[in-house]
Amino acid sequence: MQAILAVTVPFFALVLCGYLAGRARLLPEAAIPGLNIFVLYFALPCMLFRFGASLPVAQIINPVVIVITLIAATALVFATIALTRSDAVPMKDAALGALTVVWPNTGFMGVPLLAALLGPSAAGPVISTLLVDLFFTSSLCIALAQSHHGGNAGTRIAVGRLLKGTLANPLPAAIAFGLVFSGLDLSLPGPLDTIVKMLGDSATPVALFTIGTVLWRAGQHVHTRTPVRLFLPLALAKLVVHPLVVLALGVAAIRLGAPLSSSALTVIVLAAALPSASSVSLLAERYGADNGRITRIIISSTVIAFVTFTLLAWLFDASPQ
Repeated sequence: MQAILAVTVPFFALVLCGYLAGRARLLPEAAIPGLNIFVLYFALPCMLFRFGASLPVAQIINPVVIVITLIAATALVFATIALTRSDAVPMKDAALGALTVVWPNTGFMGVPLLAALLGPSAAGPVISTLLVDLFFTSSLCIALAQSHHGGNAGTRIAVGRLLKGTLANPLPAAIAFGLVFSGLDLSLPGPLDTIVKMLGDSATPVALFTIGTVLWRAGQHVHTRTPVRLFLPLALAKLVVHPLVVLALGVAAIRLGAPLSSSALTVIVLAAALPSASSVSLLAERYGADNGRITRIIISSTVIAFVTFTLLAWLFDASPQ
């Protein structure tokens, strides 16, 4: 446990530092988008490119991991909507709430955290789940959120815009370039490789700090009170139910003879145990959902995850490599 805490404490402490920096006004709110741009367009793409270029293609594009992630996401999205939709939670809010249950913070937090815990090879399965969430899970939830507004045409337009934005996202492109370099056994020229390495090495601390500032900013723009019963159960579902569903599907896949190693199963279960992706609050703003509820789910899951994720890592004996 001590070795695991030596990894998880700094990761979550950096998130807290970002939150406190925003709350104390040490970091102007106007500077937060700049942090996001640096992480999203420079640091994280370089880190993901390096992982992609250094790992076999089969580890990054793992069909079994992709299928498990797809099934878990689809089942939990529809189950969450069925259980939460009500007069107080219309379809749009239920669908975006479901997204917080199935979309972990794999980009900003999951890849570096799990690589630190389990070694660089853990990045492969995590990236597989990240691609599913970017291209499928978010599109499914947006389609459901828009299904009662504007008919099929409105849904197609909303999903089309989301997919267009996803394709413009530098993270999938960085992964793709890394796969090309891995498959063709290419390498960057010395000075360029050094630049990419420096930017990639900066990704983890800046991304974690940025999560904290984004959560603080999201909380600042919430002006409605949300009953605990409307957000805490979803935060707990993200941290407990999601990993349990992934674990059950992974065990079933192994028993059916699927080529899934126990180490890869550990990685995707721990990835599912990460807190909700902070970007869901941006989607809630864009599509007019109850962002106060979404923000409270994300913040609650991030705070509670320090305990639940650490305990799960200990149960899986995820000792730092």
